[in-house]
Amino acid sequence: MTAAVRMKVKCRQIEDADRAAVAECLARGFPTRGLEYWSAGLERMGRRAAIDNYPRYGVLMESDGRVVGVLLQIFFRRIVAGRPAIYCNLSSWCTDPQYRGFAMLLNSAATARKEATYVNVSPAPHTRPSIEAAGFRRYCDGQFVCLDWLSSSKRGMRVVDFASDRPEAALLSADERELLAEHAALGCRSLIVAAENGAHPFIFAKRRILRRLIPCEQLIYCRDLAEFGDCAGALGRYLLARGVVFCVADANEKPKGLFGWYLPDNGPKYFKGPTPPRLGDLSFTELTILGP
Repeated sequence: MTAAVRMKVKCRQIEDADRAAVAECLARGFPTRGLEYWSAGLERMGRRAAIDNYPRYGVLMESDGRVVGVLLQIFFRRIVAGRPAIYCNLSSWCTDPQYRGFAMLLNSAATARKEATYVNVSPAPHTRPSIEAAGFRRYCDGQFVCLDWLSSSKRGMRVVDFASDRPEAALLSADERELLAEHAALGCRSLIVAAENGAHPFIFAKRRILRRLIPCEQLIYCRDLAEFGDCAGALGRYLLARGVVFCVADANEKPKGLFGWYLPDNGPKYFKGPTPPRLGDLSFTELTILGP
């Protein structure tokens, strides 16, 4: 901390007026992403409704008035066991090279709200020891690359694109309709599987696998992975007809009844806080707000 004082380093919340400087810092920290990518992502974050009094963008580190580090925060609310819970996706953690010794100051500032559960859905391999030392635990060990169109499905299942005025949408809860509508507006694929036992909501987002060479779609939301397994055949054939051969889903083992490959230690995810997240729900994380 003495060194931080000597270098006049401090952390504070990101405000609207900081967006341009924050985007430039992120572009320096993640050179494979262009400035336009970060500017667009921050603009989407700014359009989201605020969650109570939680930060809209996250925290920054500045030295002599210059932004030298950033840790984005995406807050969202879940209903868990009938009660509301606050989550925060920590994303895009970077500092300029000469300030990397102070990077944990950003983490401390960003995880100060003890009632919130913090998640990291894309930790770089070199950061995993640091976040584990900071008290984060894994809740997802790998991913499953699924050829779901090879799976069987119950007779009578139909897959339709979500639209608020569809009769199938009326079978969902108001929260689910809002969830699908917001993610469709973010460019995700929001779908409903209509079946004899009701309607089942799903959200997918475009991704690329195998060094970003092969396009696929990542499962962003389902009620639970068992429901995805039940509907996988219908979903897979619907997506295959639209040129999607592979789907990717978070998993801790190979799901029963699905065809594909389980990749351990691929895309692990971490959390810290009172309410562990569940597999099958990546809604309102960086994967949808910031994009691929």
